[in-house]
Amino acid sequence: MSETKKIGWKVAAALVVANMIGTGVFTSLGFQLVDIQNTWAIAILWVLGGAMALIGALCYAEVGCAYPKSGGEYTFLTRLYHPVMGYLAGWVSLVVGFAAPVALAAMALGAYLTHVVPLSPGILAVGAVVLLSGVHSFSLRTSSRFQSFATWFKVLLIAFLIGAGLLVSQEANALDFSGGWISEITTPAYAIAFVYVSYSYTGWNAAAYIIEEVDRPKINLPKALVQGTLLVTLLYVLLQLVFLRHGTLSSLKGALDVGHVFATSVFGAGGAQLINLLIALFLVSSISAMVWVGPRVSMAMGADYPLWGFLKRKNANGIPVTAIWFQAAISIAYVVTGTFESVLLYCGFILQLSSALVVAGVFVLRRGKDAADRFRAPWYPLLPALFLLLSLWILGYLLANQPEESLMGLLILGIGALSYLLGKKPGRP
Repeated sequence: MSETKKIGWKVAAALVVANMIGTGVFTSLGFQLVDIQNTWAIAILWVLGGAMALIGALCYAEVGCAYPKSGGEYTFLTRLYHPVMGYLAGWVSLVVGFAAPVALAAMALGAYLTHVVPLSPGILAVGAVVLLSGVHSFSLRTSSRFQSFATWFKVLLIAFLIGAGLLVSQEANALDFSGGWISEITTPAYAIAFVYVSYSYTGWNAAAYIIEEVDRPKINLPKALVQGTLLVTLLYVLLQLVFLRHGTLSSLKGALDVGHVFATSVFGAGGAQLINLLIALFLVSSISAMVWVGPRVSMAMGADYPLWGFLKRKNANGIPVTAIWFQAAISIAYVVTGTFESVLLYCGFILQLSSALVVAGVFVLRRGKDAADRFRAPWYPLLPALFLLLSLWILGYLLANQPEESLMGLLILGIGALSYLLGKKPGRP
């Protein structure tokens, strides 16, 4: 890397926050309210999602410090299990893990921005992907500065929305603090709703994808992952409560742009125009973070497999430009061909499976010889076991209740296995 200066924990934490705070926090509540209306049940969903993300962050920090090489699941699963496992994780990251969330964030951006700009959501979404891919095609300094500014803008925006939602009174709302939450949390719909929540927290592992660009990763990686995740959890829970406080059940249920419903209630039609624009700019940070991180996985695969060799090309500043634009092309394809909900569900299935395998790797590491200076996740083996149980809960209910999207995720893995056989180096197991 020609730019020798690496990023500290604050920039790494900003990257975690940017990856986590995105599409889901402004979209998933509407889908949850179709089957779950009790406020306690919804609050438990978001707290549970944050707890699961925090556990995952701690476990990823341990695995990342054991294998401090950029590439995320691709690197971790290759070293923990077998090259084919790492390859499939890289394949998932290549075609779904980042490209699909970029598309989802761009689609949500288009939905919000179309209230302000007289263009179709699809055109706005494609334009956002192209513009931000261009921003990250120059240098690490450009990427880190842009990302830090965009991330703290979104944190301040959420804090502002929470403050406005708490200060402005509203008579008609969707709050329901009755005792019905007990029956709701035992339904299959609750598990599906948790898929939306877990997707909303996706990104807690972001800093693990660029370990080689982080200064002193054994100290700064755990710090960035944990602090970023805690901040996002607090903001998420409060934001969902103010959304419920400023929208009726009928106006929020099934709505993709729940932030627009909230903004109209709090700021009026004129003020909502400005808030929609700010939320669209907020989503720019999410797209930007995934455009930055995702191609590092593709670049790592390109260095190991001839089939993807073209993805390892860098510019003079060490930026994987080819991988950036390859990911952009896949994201645009999702925007043009997919629906928001279907893309989210099959994306959520295979990403959850991939994360669960990395967390299970903590058990593999603990069976080996311990490194004295390696970060170790606390409360072992309780935390990784709890993460795996929640993951099995999600995956099981998705297979049972959303079989088409789940099977689509498995089909993607099958195609990845075929490409592994075609693209592996001679002599590689």
